[in-house]
Amino acid sequence: MKHFDVVSIFPEMFKAITQFGITRRALEMGLYDLSTWNPRDFSDSPSRAVDGRPYGGGPGMVMSVEPLTRAIEAAVSRQEKLGVRKSKRIYLTPQGQRLDQNMVKHLSQQEGIIFLSGRYEGVDERVIESSIDCEISIGDYVLSGGELPAMVVIDTLVRRIPGAIHQGKSVESESFENGLLDYPQYTRPEIFGPYTIPEVLLSGNHKEINRWRKKQSLGKTWLEKPELIEKITLDVEESDLLEEFKNEIGVKYPHGV
Repeated sequence: MKHFDVVSIFPEMFKAITQFGITRRALEMGLYDLSTWNPRDFSDSPSRAVDGRPYGGGPGMVMSVEPLTRAIEAAVSRQEKLGVRKSKRIYLTPQGQRLDQNMVKHLSQQEGIIFLSGRYEGVDERVIESSIDCEISIGDYVLSGGELPAMVVIDTLVRRIPGAIHQGKSVESESFENGLLDYPQYTRPEIFGPYTIPEVLLSGNHKEINRWRKKQSLGKTWLEKPELIEKITLDVEESDLLEEFKNEIGVKYPHGV
């Protein structure tokens, strides 16, 4: 069982995880648990304030060290009582390391993870220095807070828990699992206006279908994310399939894509 804790001033947002889809079903199956901690509950301020003006001046407010640290400590204590020997403590921030599938695979080995969702202009640096193990970003852009990134990470991790998805092999065939994007998928009807399903998918020849899917996966990655192709070593068959795809694209789009 995986244990997730989130420190956030908007804990209600995480109903998106606990009440819908695969993550709801996995929670009901007891594959993971999720607890939220509002730092306002750990504030000494009569108004339950969790922020203050930044030293040195500047716009906005900065989340305070004491209520955040206390909330994180409460989350650590909960996980320790559940048998977690060392919780991974993550701060969601655009300044963090970019989330990718390799990082997801690494994090999925953790038994317990605590997420800190910042707000305003960020958090007091002493929180990061004293209570955070790593910083993670889901992209080079700014959001209103860390709640959505935390939900993104939790969703990616829950999907990898055995039993969370009915067909285990579907996770293995998803985009990025083998360093490539997924191949195109089709379902009924066979004809939709001028668009038809590739004939090979109707052939029943599983060898040719698998070959087509591998070629499309390689080609789609080459078109959409060529940097991924550069990171992997293609064998002879894969190189031939990619060249075949490029030739087909050249015929279909003689003036380029």
